[in-house]
Amino acid sequence: MKCIVSFVLAAIAATAAAEDAIPRGKIVTLFDGKTLDGWVQEPKAPTNFAGGDIRDLAALAKRLTAKSDPVSAYLSGQLDDASKSAFADAETTDAAALKVAKAAVAKSLSKIVNGASIYDADRFKNVALRAGLKEALAASPSDKDIPRLNRELIEDAYSNEFTKSPASAWIVNDGAMASTGAGRGTIYTNDDYTKYRLMFSLRQVKGDHQPCILIFCQRPPAGEKGLDALGAIQFQAPNGGHWDYRPGQNKGGDGFTNPIKPKFNNKEWSRVEILVDATKGAARMAVANPVDAKAIEVLDYNNPLAGRTGPIAWQMHNAGIFDEFKDVTVEIDPPYDDLISVK
Repeated sequence: MKCIVSFVLAAIAATAAAEDAIPRGKIVTLFDGKTLDGWVQEPKAPTNFAGGDIRDLAALAKRLTAKSDPVSAYLSGQLDDASKSAFADAETTDAAALKVAKAAVAKSLSKIVNGASIYDADRFKNVALRAGLKEALAASPSDKDIPRLNRELIEDAYSNEFTKSPASAWIVNDGAMASTGAGRGTIYTNDDYTKYRLMFSLRQVKGDHQPCILIFCQRPPAGEKGLDALGAIQFQAPNGGHWDYRPGQNKGGDGFTNPIKPKFNNKEWSRVEILVDATKGAARMAVANPVDAKAIEVLDYNNPLAGRTGPIAWQMHNAGIFDEFKDVTVEIDPPYDDLISVK
């Protein structure tokens, strides 16, 4: 055992020494382990519903079908036919069928909350609203704020039928940037970057989709909702999955290559390096898993049409995902144009 420990320590020291010998550019810490200063959440809190948010579909279906109160009467008239048909399975004991039914209702409700404000003083006069919600509604909310307010209104009107969503999509948890499983969305940097080396540690605590990093992002116009996944190129760590979210694409896309397809355990901490050059539309990713292992290159991307100066982002792909990022730095204009963690 002593020999093994000595070997590991020696390997770590050798890797560090090799990296120290490489010329470096300006290195900036993007996350201090204490606050989310320097980052923007989009959305700040969940808006869309997921099937898992519905605690009691049978009770919800009963209220909406009977139009038993002003809110239920209104929402019943807004639901699509697919969700109304799903009510037939509201009391099923078949877990798979219930999951499908909940998903259909959640999809329809998400369309509603992302439309116009559902608030009307008479409609909600008998609903106990959470602290601050009435004030927020009275403060002339922007179009960008309305979906979250609509969701909070529905959660308060159906407090037994829905689980209450977290107030923030991302938090600081034990020194890490942590997603709260709130739903699809992003958190992105205040600043834009063109040519850089991004380094961070990552793990997934819980989830059904690999952790996602977005590069070549399109920053949302001030006060407006951004494109899905910021219209970016997605790198999935630690195993090299990928996607192209540029408008008109939404596919695996051209330009991706996997030098190797590992089967790393994403529940363990990985150390990730991504070398990006927006002027060329090029990016490469190397991963060390576990963190004291030597990194290997797992994904290359090259598409000059995709290159874009923009923010760096983490993506929460869907509800129920709990990812953690820490030790996040960016090297601006790196003079050494190659991956350093594989040395």
